[in-house]
Amino acid sequence: MRGLLCWPVLLLLLQPWETQLQLTGPRCHTGPLDLVFVIDSSRSVRPFEFETMRQFLMGLLRGLNVGPNATRVGVIQYSSQVQSVFPLRAFSRREDMERAIRDLVPLAQGTMTGLAIQYAMNVAFSVAEGARPPEERVPRVAVIVTDGRPQDRVAEVAAQARARGIEIYAVGVQRADVGSLRAMASPPLDEHVFLVESFDLIQEFGLQFQSRLCAIDLCAEGTHGCEHHCVNSPGSYFCHCQVGFVLQQDQRSCRAIDYCSFGNHSCQHECVSTPGGPRCHCREGHDLQPDGRSCQVRDLCNGVDHGCEFQCVSEGLSYRCLCPEGRQLQADGKSCNRCREGHVDLVLLVDGSKSVRPQNFELVKRFVNQIVDFLDVSPEGTRVGLVQFSSRVRTEFPLGRYGTAAEVKQAVLAVEYMERGTMTGLALRHMVEHSFSEAQGARPRALNVPRVGLVFTDGRSQDDISVWAARAKEEGIVMYAVGVGKAVEAELREIASEPAELHVSYAPDFGTMTHLLENLRSSICPEEGISAGTELRSPCECESLVEFQGRTLGALESLTLNLAQLTARLEDLENQLANQK
Repeated sequence: MRGLLCWPVLLLLLQPWETQLQLTGPRCHTGPLDLVFVIDSSRSVRPFEFETMRQFLMGLLRGLNVGPNATRVGVIQYSSQVQSVFPLRAFSRREDMERAIRDLVPLAQGTMTGLAIQYAMNVAFSVAEGARPPEERVPRVAVIVTDGRPQDRVAEVAAQARARGIEIYAVGVQRADVGSLRAMASPPLDEHVFLVESFDLIQEFGLQFQSRLCAIDLCAEGTHGCEHHCVNSPGSYFCHCQVGFVLQQDQRSCRAIDYCSFGNHSCQHECVSTPGGPRCHCREGHDLQPDGRSCQVRDLCNGVDHGCEFQCVSEGLSYRCLCPEGRQLQADGKSCNRCREGHVDLVLLVDGSKSVRPQNFELVKRFVNQIVDFLDVSPEGTRVGLVQFSSRVRTEFPLGRYGTAAEVKQAVLAVEYMERGTMTGLALRHMVEHSFSEAQGARPRALNVPRVGLVFTDGRSQDDISVWAARAKEEGIVMYAVGVGKAVEAELREIASEPAELHVSYAPDFGTMTHLLENLRSSICPEEGISAGTELRSPCECESLVEFQGRTLGALESLTLNLAQLTARLEDLENQLANQK
């Protein structure tokens, strides 16, 4: 404590104890301190002497700045055993400490001073008892008051206590052994060993000890001139700057440290000096990377609600929306034109078997709504119906029920998962016999509106599909098959129209279905057909017959050409076989 506590002030040895502690002059302040009094209450201490020691303790307390963040005080007494009067954590008010000292009853047995020092070291100064952790560097001080020779060894245990950072003051009264006092006390011994002739004169130590704890708070007088902080030191003070600042030559004012000027920041763009050190900063439109130094162009598509229907592309300080091939960006700069090239009656057959699982069924509904997004849903344009199947078949909504995409999507989200088996054949039969009937909202065949069926399944059918898959195509329904996970390719091909490459889609799991959307969009939306707003014509009208005849002849010519090419190929193969023989 020599570097922490000031030297003794004038000792008023001739005044009574109560008045000697009333020091005058500048305000006295004791810094943070953990202080434990180790009091000898052996039988050699007479009752009136013990009472004098009691008054000594209470008087000394009145000169201390007691509190949880200032001086914490603990008291133990010892004779043949050790007793804790109150630990460091017990009291934060001086009045409570004095009350406990008044109630103190001496033990009146032997003098085991070494045992008392060991208790103070291992118990009284432990964090559990209220001592502050070593990393806080709060001084730990033990004051041992004894009147006789120890009945056990003290030198070794006192050395251990001092090695643990405990500063020991040894106060001997009357018959105390000077050698033992010197063995216990911290160096320098002339400042830590006190010997008084009687308990009546113990106040001499009190005054000297108080003077060591008492520092004149020059900072409190307000004349220090420090820009940031004033720190007391024995008999003086010094100025201290906040973190990130350095003290100027006048030893009072502070200047911010320019950490960036050191040249070791490694910032890619800009370095900003802060009180905590250098910080890297990126130019506008860039984001600082996890290494705290490099910068990357900001991807606005991930950081803002861009609203792009299909794809968002970040371009420096801005972004733009893109549409898939074949679709054009609308005037709002976000949405893409929809399937308006022709009219379609579309029925979706959705697998609701137990193998799909509820969470994946929600992904299926989201996928269906993404299909709806690129359709021009209206009574005159595309009509959409939805059928769910498992061990049975249920029409969720027919073709003629909803007239807008929003209505269809809301109805899709409201569909409840069926679970159970996978009767795909039964679902195909239901579609052929009911879903494309005029009663369900399909337009009459005479209007030549394409009829499209899309089957979505994740596994093998539990019934035969061949009959009703063939029947659907015979009825002129263009069939698409979408398989996920354990869907059987042979079944998908049997369900789908020819060529299978254009009508069969597959995804390994439900989370990767979205890549199928563009293929379905380009397939379901006819490249040529009756445009929106065009009056539907009867196939019996002359112009329709001529158009039909032209398309038929063109198809026959194409078939004739393909047949000729196939015949030539067969002849070539026959010639190769003949040559090999």
